[in-house]
Amino acid sequence: MKKTINRNLSMKNNILLSLIFLLGNIGIFAQNNSVTNKENVSISTINDSAIVYPESMTENISSLLHEWQLDFSTTDSDCERGNNVIFHDTVYAKRLYDLPTVMELSYNQVVKRHIEMYSVRRRDQVSYMLALGEYYFPMFEEALDKEGMPLELKYLPVIESALNPTAVSRVGATGLWQFMLRTGKGYGLEVNSLIDERRDPYKSTQAAVKYLKDLYTIYGDWNLVIAAYNCGPGNVNKAIARSGGKRDYWEIYDRLPRETRGYVPAFIAANYIMNHYADHNICPAHTYGSTLAMDTVHVNEQVHFEQIAGVLNIPVSEIKRLNPQYKKDMIPGNKVYTLVLPTEKMYAYIDQNDSIMSYNRDRYFTHRTYTDGYLDGTIASADGNTTDVYYRVKKGDNLSTIARRNGTTVSRIKSWNGLTSDRLSIGKRLIVGKKAAPPPANESEQIQLAQANTTGNSTTVNTYYRVRKGDTLGKIAQNNNVQVSQLRSWNNLKSSRIDVNDQLIVGQKVVAVTVEEEPEQKPDAPKIESNIISDYIQSQLDKNTEDQINDIEKDIEKISDLEVSIENEI
Repeated sequence: MKKTINRNLSMKNNILLSLIFLLGNIGIFAQNNSVTNKENVSISTINDSAIVYPESMTENISSLLHEWQLDFSTTDSDCERGNNVIFHDTVYAKRLYDLPTVMELSYNQVVKRHIEMYSVRRRDQVSYMLALGEYYFPMFEEALDKEGMPLELKYLPVIESALNPTAVSRVGATGLWQFMLRTGKGYGLEVNSLIDERRDPYKSTQAAVKYLKDLYTIYGDWNLVIAAYNCGPGNVNKAIARSGGKRDYWEIYDRLPRETRGYVPAFIAANYIMNHYADHNICPAHTYGSTLAMDTVHVNEQVHFEQIAGVLNIPVSEIKRLNPQYKKDMIPGNKVYTLVLPTEKMYAYIDQNDSIMSYNRDRYFTHRTYTDGYLDGTIASADGNTTDVYYRVKKGDNLSTIARRNGTTVSRIKSWNGLTSDRLSIGKRLIVGKKAAPPPANESEQIQLAQANTTGNSTTVNTYYRVRKGDTLGKIAQNNNVQVSQLRSWNNLKSSRIDVNDQLIVGQKVVAVTVEEEPEQKPDAPKIESNIISDYIQSQLDKNTEDQINDIEKDIEKISDLEVSIENEI
């Protein structure tokens, strides 16, 4: 009997101890929820068996290493690497509660599974992200602090992209902050074939902070804001409506999309692991070379990364890593853009800007401005001159096969050769195409004129060039074998900016002047003004049509024709 009583007392004590322990846990959750003065909701029982982890938590580590484009070294004498340590639920809950934040970082079994994902299966990824965070987190914190936002939001890109600025999701969300195209453009990010500012760490961060601030204005609850950032305000509003108007994330949890159900827990877990990684024997990785000593230079000219790399002796991969917004390894130059370089290379870029702009420029920029000649089957030179391409008729040939073989049409061949029928004679020589004639010795857009600064027996002769679309001072200097500084001096330029149709001096030389005695004029001959020729040449230069600018030889011919015409009229 006594044994039975003792056994019953023992069972009652065990039950009592279990209740005390359970109540203690519930007390912790209640305390955690009271941080934001919300109605206490028992969430300790939430245990979603159908969790969809964010893409950043499931991507292959080797793929991430390739995308990050960094060499990592995990050797750190100050860090004890080892196996993961598993803690009791109360420890996780207490650590989250103790984090200095205004946000509600509550704990439950779904959060626990995300913590275990980071501390066990994604340990190496956490190690690498800690190293990347040394570069990105100060940038995020500065933008958040400026707008009075919780600094803990800096961990959103950890779950959004694994701190990979070139990350692209299954649905097309891009960059550190995973902006969709429409949302990114709505917040001022430029996206086209050459540039995607969703991949620009600085600009995308500015846009993300504005977006998060707008969402908080709508919901006034950070968990709902984070949920809306993931699935959009529309889905969050639907979940609120289906719950009867409840505005607590955990109360609308089951009505949210599956991915979003795991998103807020992943954010909480990211906050935990980025602050308590050492407790789980995770050591930050270190990169070869500094990721902190960077600076920015403004660029308003078209330039390829290969040009920068070739002159400054810096790997193209390094330039790409620091400037992921440029999709084709080039800066368009149609407006002012930013270029991030290691600090020591930034000064070199400024000093050697002219050399960079002219370095192998024709290799990287071959875009044609005009192709009018192709529309009528001819390939014209800049001044419109073409030469004929011939073909001699062989046995079995007909106009159709000849046209197809030479990339033209039967009607063009007939027109070029004056044919009235399709009959051909073997051995007949046919024009089957047009090609550009070689330019004259002096480019058609260059004209040499003597200025009115003749001194003694010499005079300065200038070579002029009419600026075309796509031209830069560096390109013009390279084509004319001069320095950019000379162009600036000759043309009184204070900057490198030039406009289409500007007339530039691109060369100067001093020539001797031979003074000849003027022939005796006939008494009855009318006097010819000495400035007729110079006025004519100047009028030719003032014309807007580039094709009317001819080389010195053609101008001399025109001048001669003009003199003969005047003499005949006299």
